[in-house]
Amino acid sequence: MNRRQIRRAIADLSSFYTLRGIGLRNPIKKYKIDRLFFMSFAGLITIVLASTVWASYTISSRELVSSTSLYQQRLLDELNSQLSARLLTIEQISLSTSRDNELVKFLSGRQDQFERYRKSKEVEQSLATLTYSIPIIQGIDLYMDNPFYSDPQSYIQFRGRDSKEAGELNDVLETTDFTWTGEHRINSFQGEVPVLSFARTIMNDDRNVGILVIHIKADSIRMMLTGRSSGVDRLILDASGKQLLAIGDEPGASQMLAWRDKMQGDSGVFRVHEQEGIVGSLIVYSRLPNSNWMLVEVTPWKQLTEGSFKLAVVIGLIGIGAIILTVFLTLWLSKQFARPIKQLVEAMNSYLFVGPKPNLPRDYENEFGYLFSGYRKQNERIEELYDSLRVRYEQQRRAEIEALQANINPHFLYNTLDQLNWMAITAGQERMSRILELMGRMFRIGLSHGESFITIDDELKHVECYLEIQQLRWEEGLTYSIEASSEVRALFIPKMSLQPFVENSIMHGFHGRVSGHIAIRIERTDGGSLRITVEDDGVGMLPESERPVTRHTGGYGIRNVKERYEAYFGQQASVELSNRETGGTLVVIVVPERKARPKNEQESMG
Repeated sequence: MNRRQIRRAIADLSSFYTLRGIGLRNPIKKYKIDRLFFMSFAGLITIVLASTVWASYTISSRELVSSTSLYQQRLLDELNSQLSARLLTIEQISLSTSRDNELVKFLSGRQDQFERYRKSKEVEQSLATLTYSIPIIQGIDLYMDNPFYSDPQSYIQFRGRDSKEAGELNDVLETTDFTWTGEHRINSFQGEVPVLSFARTIMNDDRNVGILVIHIKADSIRMMLTGRSSGVDRLILDASGKQLLAIGDEPGASQMLAWRDKMQGDSGVFRVHEQEGIVGSLIVYSRLPNSNWMLVEVTPWKQLTEGSFKLAVVIGLIGIGAIILTVFLTLWLSKQFARPIKQLVEAMNSYLFVGPKPNLPRDYENEFGYLFSGYRKQNERIEELYDSLRVRYEQQRRAEIEALQANINPHFLYNTLDQLNWMAITAGQERMSRILELMGRMFRIGLSHGESFITIDDELKHVECYLEIQQLRWEEGLTYSIEASSEVRALFIPKMSLQPFVENSIMHGFHGRVSGHIAIRIERTDGGSLRITVEDDGVGMLPESERPVTRHTGGYGIRNVKERYEAYFGQQASVELSNRETGGTLVVIVVPERKARPKNEQESMG
């Protein structure tokens, strides 16, 4: 074997071991975490999800309609509302008809026979019109003494109070003026038809003169009770719990007795457990306030739970298998995740500015590799910041020394103004002495020990000092007024906020004049803000071309105030300048209330 063949064999062997190493390499160190999780759990979740979807679809699709008892209450309430509207209409029609004067006179029997006959035709026509106008009414029976003959083909029948039907009605109406009767059949020209009847006593001078019975079509009520459902068991009960009408399987007497005690309140749902002679059922009932009937829907309990039980068994078996597989996979993954995280935590706990740095693995190519690399870069950045902080600390110490030296200048100015004041007093210059004294006050308030916010009281004192200096120059030509309550004066605003606007009024508004008035008013608003107005009776805001040439002072000061307001309060503050209708300039400033001075610059900035 020559040298070239030996080299080739070594290269092939190296490639074999390299490939083998890659194949046996820990996937946590090779693949990205999101891909690893997806590939690991995708197969398992897909199997579990597919099995669950298949089981829930095949079973719940057949049982969904019967197992959604939660929606039965809402549907029953809607049906009850529709039914109540119809039945209440019948009751109201019965009430209004029973109080009709012509009908009461007719039943009282005080007319002669001919007059009663004529009245009977009018009453019959009136009741027939009522029957024709409301399709749900099958017919009307009027029970009276000495009834007239009625056409059997007519919807209106006059019946005697001595009949068997009248006797049964009188027994029911002994304790009430009206009642609903259960479903029964009556004879008509169409044959026997099922109806529900509403009977009401007709009174005249505290005397029972007749009974008005309105028959409504039971099939119409049954269709309304069925609605869009089919194969349901529903029934209508009156206020005493007596059954008026039912669709589907009618419950027995023992079942009705078991239900009545549990039907408390207007609406509700309860379960009746299976007992001897009683089938286990879910009962949903609905009764509107101030109504005389109740709707009840009965669903067999086995019908509700059969599909749910099958679905629970299937999902439970699938869940047990999924849990077993997930436990093993989670244990393996947790160990793989815990090892690099533990290494990173130990490195973070053992980090020192001075000394050996922790050695983190460099063979991770996924998110753990990014974390290790980021941690190493962060350590480098921390060391750079530490060095920069050390340099900054030295610079800060030098700045503090320079600041202490700069404090000498204000004291020098205070002392200089004080000396000038005494010189003016000695020379008899009282006005000059007063000006120097006011300037000293303004200077002290303006500095305010370096504070950005001062009380409104101090700010107004600063403005008053400036106005008094101007009054000394103007003599009696300049007047001013300031309105601010003691509560307002205790609040805080940025210092030097008002003087630029006052200066602008004097320099521009009163230019070329010998008199002028400035009014300052500060008040609270309902929105938790302060409204500051500064107005003068000067020339107002002139166009740029008409403004006199003066030294540039007020404009810069006002711009400075606006910029500071924007920096401190943002959109919560506003400054508006406008001309007064009576002449002069009006400045309106709105700033938020501050009951205390900001503790730091960040707080003062918003």
